Amino acid sequence: DEATDPSISEENWECIQRFCDQVNADVEGPLSALRLLAHKIQSPQEGEALHALTVLETCVNNCGDRFHSEMAKFRFLNELIKVLSPKYYGIWSSEKVKSRVTEVIFSWTVWFPQEVKIQDAYQMLKKQGIVKEDPKLPEDKILPPPSPRPQNSIFDTDEEKSKLLAKLLKSSHPEDLQAANRLIQSVIKE
Repeated sequence: DEATDPSISEENWECIQRFCDQVNADVEGPLSALRLLAHKIQSPQEGEALHALTVLETCVNNCGDRFHSEMAKFRFLNELIKVLSPKYYGIWSSEKVKSRVTEVIFSWTVWFPQEVKIQDAYQMLKKQGIVKEDPKLPEDKILPPPSPRPQNSIFDTDEEKSKLLAKLLKSSHPEDLQAANRLIQSVIKE
């Protein structure tokens, strides 16, 4: 609630970061977060909806593939579409919120071209005339897509080190994470 508090005009980045950390820490984090954010984005309070969209964008940038997988499902996309559609909340959603939701979905079509459901949802909005033209994304909203992972990891040649690294990275003990860091550095030096 702190991260989307409509009574605060500025984003609370500390709370937003804690929210992202919690999403990443919990197995059900992405699904739970998206349910909560969908509810907040649909809020009749413009400030709450806009803060929730900022939290959503921050999660997209910081919460990885599990989050991306959930946000690219129709279950969540439909909740965003409801904010735009006059059949649902589009009648009373503010223009600022609708514009921001459109920007978010459009940016995902650019950022995640492989996610067919996002592409389909956006094209449907255009076909129905809900989105008249592609938004011009603000320069600070255009983020480069994540760079593709190399086909062969430096750990592919040494299966034993690869398994050890995976085990160390899954640990919650700081000394194991430090050991993982040392292992990565030693392999890179090789």
